[in-house]
Amino acid sequence: MEAESEPYVRLASLRQLHQVMADMNTARSLADTLQTVANGVVAALGYELACVNLVRPDGDLVVAAFAGDATAEAFITGRVGSRDSWERRLGMGETWGDLVFIPHTEGWVLDDDDVPQWYTDGPAPRFEDEWHPSDRLFAPMYTPAAPGGNGVSGELIGVLSVDRPRNGRRPGAWGREALQMYAFQAAIAISNARLRSNMQRALVRLEREQQALRASEESFRQAFEYAPSGMAIAEMGGDQHGRILRTNDALCRLLGRPASAMRRYSFSDLVHPEDIGTLLRTSAEGGRAELRLGRRDGTYVWVSLRNSVVADAADGPRFLLTHVEDIEDRKRRELQLAHRASHDSLTGLPNSAELRSRLASRLCRRPQSAHPAAVDAMDAQGHHAFDTGERAFDTHDHGFDFRTDGAERFHGAERFDAYDHHVHTVAPEDGVRDDGAKGLAVLFCDLDGFKSINDRFGHNAGDAVLIEVARRLSRGVRDGDTVARLGGDEFVILADGLGRADAQDLAVRLRNEIIQPIRAEGRAVRVGASFGIGWAHCGMTADEVLKSADERMYVEKRSRPKQHRRAG
Repeated sequence: MEAESEPYVRLASLRQLHQVMADMNTARSLADTLQTVANGVVAALGYELACVNLVRPDGDLVVAAFAGDATAEAFITGRVGSRDSWERRLGMGETWGDLVFIPHTEGWVLDDDDVPQWYTDGPAPRFEDEWHPSDRLFAPMYTPAAPGGNGVSGELIGVLSVDRPRNGRRPGAWGREALQMYAFQAAIAISNARLRSNMQRALVRLEREQQALRASEESFRQAFEYAPSGMAIAEMGGDQHGRILRTNDALCRLLGRPASAMRRYSFSDLVHPEDIGTLLRTSAEGGRAELRLGRRDGTYVWVSLRNSVVADAADGPRFLLTHVEDIEDRKRRELQLAHRASHDSLTGLPNSAELRSRLASRLCRRPQSAHPAAVDAMDAQGHHAFDTGERAFDTHDHGFDFRTDGAERFHGAERFDAYDHHVHTVAPEDGVRDDGAKGLAVLFCDLDGFKSINDRFGHNAGDAVLIEVARRLSRGVRDGDTVARLGGDEFVILADGLGRADAQDLAVRLRNEIIQPIRAEGRAVRVGASFGIGWAHCGMTADEVLKSADERMYVEKRSRPKQHRRAG
């Protein structure tokens, strides 16, 4: 079939080519189709060897079929060549339409790549168009172009490799056209065979899954309905996402709601307002959360939610299966333990650890600037530097590197993220004149005369005094302020947004509350109180803040006559 050597193409050759193309499209499986493609090259196109390299899902090409030589077939069938090596080959040599021809004068550089190949012996060519044993001819196979694609080829699905033309010559115009047309038809046949194979596998899988679904449906229904803990099925996606479709008896009893009423809600309608964020952050697949759900009587119960996604066998509508476990008793015990760990058992006030935690949450490692306006300027400069990758400088020319290239980073337990989502705590200026600045005041309170009450009337009387002092301090501060018992007869008040005069007024008011008579063990007793006022600001630790307030308290205590200390 060589147009340049024959003035016409024999009708028998065309019939043979038509037959092999028909065979390609009637093969029973993908493997049969691939082998038919390789056999057709040898039978109808006049080549002694043919190889079908098929693109795998990972992009590499595997030798899927071989024809013409049993030894070569056993040697390379199933071997894999990387996509990069094939792309290199298809970008070399001469382009004959869609064909790629790499003459032996260029192909020697491919001898050591990872593409499976065979080697044939033969004499060197005696004339220009004679086939050389190291010549390579590839026919890429692409999926058919989409309608309206302007003839652009689709995705590469494989490459036909051919060798040793029977006439010993490089193919001419007819041979090239025939191979190109054959590769095009082979691509269609392989695509159709893949589609049939996928459809057959899908049908088999669907049938098996339907059988399994029918076999397990009753078991699932019984497990769902009679489970000892709550279970619910809700919609996923669409406008009705999260709407409850079905509940079991255990969940209805837990929430005190009938099944018909439950179908009007989603879990977001039932969750406690403080827990809505927890619910929204809970992933659908494998998500777990502990939150409160509302009962019909208006109370809330602590539950543990566990989610899983349910789909039918054909990947149809997906549903959310939620397991709801009552953890009210456990949660109550956990909350009690957490409260005991962070609060004083006698007075119920936050203890020393909780006080330090609350104070530390307001502080960062950045030193306080000389003036509040400098803080704003430094924040603005820091945000700009963080966005641009430049260096920022504080009022003392200390550089802070905001670059994220890893060249320089802050070390230590904390990052210096003082400029990111943190409101810096600053203190009013020291001095006699009140400049009107507001800050976080730390009032350190030490009771005067408490030890004598303990010694004279016993520890029960002392405990009664501490409880009453705690009540009076809590009553004398604002909502949001913190009153904590540091230990013994020492208390600390954290009051934010106060100026120096405000803090002094607060200390006076609290002292006047404390010095009033207290009933303890059937008698009236009195204690005094000394207050030291410290100021928290970024750059300090919680211990440093408390130490500063403690020192000021002792200065204030020593400055007052002893008889005045006890009576307030």
